[in-house]
Amino acid sequence: MDFSHRRCLLTVAVTAVVTAAVTSVLTPVLFARSTTTPGNGQDVRATSVILINGDGMAAAHREAARLYLAGLDGRLAMDRLPVSGQLTTSPHDPSAAVTDSAAAATAWATGVRTYNGATGVDVDGRPLAVLGQQAKAAGKSTGLVTTAQVTDASPAAFFSRTADRSAQDEIARQYLTFSRPDVILGGGEDWWLPRGAPGAWPDRPAEDPSEGSRGTRGDLVEQARRDGYHYVSSAEGLASAPRGRLLGLFANEEMFQQRPEGEGDVYAPPVDLATMTGKALDILGGNRKGFFLLVEEEGVDEFSHHNNATRVLQSMRSLERTVEVARAYVATHPDTLLVVTGDHECGGLTVENTSDTDESGSAPSTEDGPFPVHGSTLRFVMDWTTTGHTGVDVPVTAEGPLAELFTGKHPNTHLHDVLARALGI
Repeated sequence: MDFSHRRCLLTVAVTAVVTAAVTSVLTPVLFARSTTTPGNGQDVRATSVILINGDGMAAAHREAARLYLAGLDGRLAMDRLPVSGQLTTSPHDPSAAVTDSAAAATAWATGVRTYNGATGVDVDGRPLAVLGQQAKAAGKSTGLVTTAQVTDASPAAFFSRTADRSAQDEIARQYLTFSRPDVILGGGEDWWLPRGAPGAWPDRPAEDPSEGSRGTRGDLVEQARRDGYHYVSSAEGLASAPRGRLLGLFANEEMFQQRPEGEGDVYAPPVDLATMTGKALDILGGNRKGFFLLVEEEGVDEFSHHNNATRVLQSMRSLERTVEVARAYVATHPDTLLVVTGDHECGGLTVENTSDTDESGSAPSTEDGPFPVHGSTLRFVMDWTTTGHTGVDVPVTAEGPLAELFTGKHPNTHLHDVLARALGI
């Protein structure tokens, strides 16, 4: 082999090594916020994120809803998302192996696992950077929509930092002074007003006399108005609200009554989750820099705690309609990452055939049903094993830029990592 040939081979080898090294450095950066949209071959950069949380929802909840709403051969909108995977749910709690909603959402919002009851702080109570505030600092619009109190654990973890999730008036105060989400829609007016000073929703309502204003941080509704928020408390007010900062509180506490079956349990939100989500997208979508929107259906978890399958299926219908609204938005805004998952499982739910001899539990962990399989003469039952949370994995489905990163099984903190990349944080 002559010298020129050896030099040529050496040059090729060095070039290959350098190229590989450069590629290994640049690829994570380039891949951080872009992906190829199936079917058009074009690179689409992520600018916005919609995260939909079916609180307490795992695989059995989705299967029961599929049978009930879509039938044996049908598919839910949340299951038609092109990418699917699994997330673990365990917290970092010295006294518990199974998570609550606060620790679960904190793992999503910060990438750090923490103890049950904590929102936005680590196991030592130290405040962490939370996605809601980080997205706002990056110039994006932000919002939260829930059928729970807007200051409940899941939204609180993305937009506040407290050692105790029960400090909901402090969480509301931090929304106005720390994270400043552009859109806040849900229940929980009681926490925004001082005790003895009811607002649009009266104290001691007939459906639940225990409800009433209980805040200790002053009149936060009035403070929100001074800060430029338009305040609404009804479906009509929401429909006519102008674009801009929006605070909507549509119940004293949750937007439903989660009592045991037949004891005043009602799922009939004054404004449905899909409508609130559509309004939020209309407002947040006006920012060319993009947005982050957290959407939560709380009824799945609350009614699973009561082993109330009828109300769980109603809540799942609400969630499904909301996913359809989000998918319609993504269809015309391909730079949006849509993720649908649950923070943990609740109820130890299984889906079974009907049987007169296969009742495996006693009150309260008993079977509910039978329920009809849509478009069929078949029926199924929903069988519960606990009134608490369980530690099983939860399914995650996604579409849009970076959705493929959810393929496979991941820790719950992985969701934070993908959302942070999509938002450029």
